[in-house]
Amino acid sequence: MHGWGFAAPFVIAFVLFLVWPILYGFYLSLTGQSITGANAGLVGFQNYEEAFADADMWRSLGNTLWFTVLSTVPLVLVALILALLVNLGLPGQWLWRLSFFMPFLLASTVVSLFWAWMYNPQLGLINDVLGNFGFGQTAWLTDPNTAMMAVVITTVWWTVGFNFLLYLAALQNIPETQYEAASLDGAGKWRQLFSITIPQLGPTTLVIVILQVLASLKVFDQIYQMTNGGPGGATRPVVQYIYETGFTAYRLGYASAISYVFFALILIVALIQIGVQARSRKGANS
Repeated sequence: MHGWGFAAPFVIAFVLFLVWPILYGFYLSLTGQSITGANAGLVGFQNYEEAFADADMWRSLGNTLWFTVLSTVPLVLVALILALLVNLGLPGQWLWRLSFFMPFLLASTVVSLFWAWMYNPQLGLINDVLGNFGFGQTAWLTDPNTAMMAVVITTVWWTVGFNFLLYLAALQNIPETQYEAASLDGAGKWRQLFSITIPQLGPTTLVIVILQVLASLKVFDQIYQMTNGGPGGATRPVVQYIYETGFTAYRLGYASAISYVFFALILIVALIQIGVQARSRKGANS
């Protein structure tokens, strides 16, 4: 009984803020509930049937997956390169660490406004610099061909610092004796990089990829603030579509159904990543 007394605060909070919202959200997905208060009652799985036939939902889901692919790769590679450079022992390491990590501390609104000005076709710094090399003006955020990539670049600049710190911490935990032994055997810097450093960073890379994929799938803030899902829905993620369905079209029941379709996707991705992680650990221990 004493144990339950100590566990009670957590159990109560867990039920109120996680279990109950999940159950109530699923119940809403089976109803015709509107944010205006109107309720068509239970409609069964009609909302799910409509969601699977909804072209806009699939397009926004495709945008989310495309953003995840475009952002995850550079957020891993750029973070690794930055960590390797800093780990070389360059002068003023504190300045490099601060410079790479500082953007991560900024609010999404600040980052979005800053880069929106940078991308401004007439007044933005990016077009001004490119113009010096003979490039014409580009409407970065209003052109369907460049809008998503513009948001990805912003996201990489904003969030790469967190992955950079994870890689830097992992690099500093690699025993120096391994590099010394490799040097005695005649291995050069590149050989040491690919035979010692990269393999030792495998577990850290796996963690970073998992965290990054899950974070990118939930993208909303910077896209909503920079492009509002435009132009023509070219950058609208599924989270924004859920928001618009529930709070603009007032269809809470249908928005809940889309949320659970998206939740199932994230769950599948998470289970795949857990399986890959388990296999990598099993291979490392064997």
